Amino acid sequence: MRRMREFSLVFALVASLGIILGHLVVAPAANAQAGISTGTIQGTILDPHGGSIAGAKVTITSQSTGAKTTPEVTSTGTYNSGPLAPGDYVVRVEASGFKVLEQTMSVQVGNITPGTVTLEVGSESSMVTVEGTALAVNTEQTTIQGVVTSTQIENLPINGRNFLDLAQLEPGVQIQDGGNFDPTKKGFSSISFGGRFGRTARIEVDGLDISDETVGTTTQNISVSTIKEFQVSQSSLDLATELTSSGTVNITTRSGTNTVHGDGFFNYRGDATSANFGDPPAKFDRKQYGVSLGGPIIKNKLFAFGSGERTTQDLLATVNVPAPFTGLSNSFNSPFRDQQWLGRLDYNLSSNVRIFFKYTYEQNSAVGAFVPGTFSPFANLDNTPSYGGGADFNTGSFTHSFRIGYMKFRNGITDAVTGTNIVNVAPGVMVNIGNGGTGCTASGEVFCSGANILAPQKTFQSNKQFKYDGSKVFTAISFVTASV
Repeated sequence: MRRMREFSLVFALVASLGIILGHLVVAPAANAQAGISTGTIQGTILDPHGGSIAGAKVTITSQSTGAKTTPEVTSTGTYNSGPLAPGDYVVRVEASGFKVLEQTMSVQVGNITPGTVTLEVGSESSMVTVEGTALAVNTEQTTIQGVVTSTQIENLPINGRNFLDLAQLEPGVQIQDGGNFDPTKKGFSSISFGGRFGRTARIEVDGLDISDETVGTTTQNISVSTIKEFQVSQSSLDLATELTSSGTVNITTRSGTNTVHGDGFFNYRGDATSANFGDPPAKFDRKQYGVSLGGPIIKNKLFAFGSGERTTQDLLATVNVPAPFTGLSNSFNSPFRDQQWLGRLDYNLSSNVRIFFKYTYEQNSAVGAFVPGTFSPFANLDNTPSYGGGADFNTGSFTHSFRIGYMKFRNGITDAVTGTNIVNVAPGVMVNIGNGGTGCTASGEVFCSGANILAPQKTFQSNKQFKYDGSKVFTAISFVTASV
């Protein structure tokens, strides 16, 4: 219902805007939005004197999939590619009396790439080729934002392979441990923008929201191997983003291309290769491994991509109890297990229509205490299956993006004390000796033991989403005035 209310509100706003535009003719500087989980190329076709060229033909071709887009060029020479998947594109511009121009441009998620070009006077059989240019300063958007590229994702080290860690490359962004938010969020992280608490940050994958609506953070982790790019936005957010008081992370996943590509990895960190600290040293062992593979099913038309990743982590959690209960100090096993899967199909239905479908699944389990240094651990289990799809296309000078998705977050918490060798002063009874904390859930207790007060419990979240984003580039501006 919340999604439908949002859609109704957006539709009403768009309708109102349409009425207003009925009394306006908009200038060449008016910009379309970038779109959800996609980017856009937008610009003007100019002659050597800076005048606009009407009647030019623009063809935009993806270097990875061969998909072609032929956006409409207005009478003032402006064009908008519509939604494009992040990547490199060849923009070909043809006009009568001018040399053909081909220029390579990079598209980033959530960004409008400046696509203004200047044609040279000459024979239409001649061609000017620009092999590539540095990414230009984005003068089309006012958002404070940054994009973490595929090159950074592939080459920068990430301790623990949490997909949000690289967001810290952007100024004013910090990672917060979801386990400090709520016991259901063991193994999850969230984003703090400009020192604000991370509960309100919105996380979107391929245009679909995966934020936890109950306690914040996210409902599922995304394998680093599946991420192509992600955008971090902090203010003046694009209309395509979800409602938030702090900022958003907008992620787009990888797809198959015309060339077969894949990788595999194995990461290990543990006592066998690391120095031991603490008295006694805490025992730690973590293995992470996975594979990914993508390629064409039908060249230039149908593509597939899949990946799987698993984490097995074993930790001996030490509990040091202060005097006069020092003799009760001990440790307990605190394992963490996680698996993440993704399958995606992309299809170029026509020159202007691209569709995709994907399935993702994550399951993680952890044993730990919500309050560190206590003998009251619980077992947390999360299951998150998710289905999603979308379509991006142009109709004349209008651009359209549709997204539809279903996700089910299922969490369960059970007792991890009963039947184990964990110190339990009074079996089946909570023992709290200390500074007035209640139920061993607040910090400051001297000693806590027994079945965790948080168990058992279950938390479910079901997301049924439908989103539409559309835009149009107009031409001149003049205001209609009336006198009385």
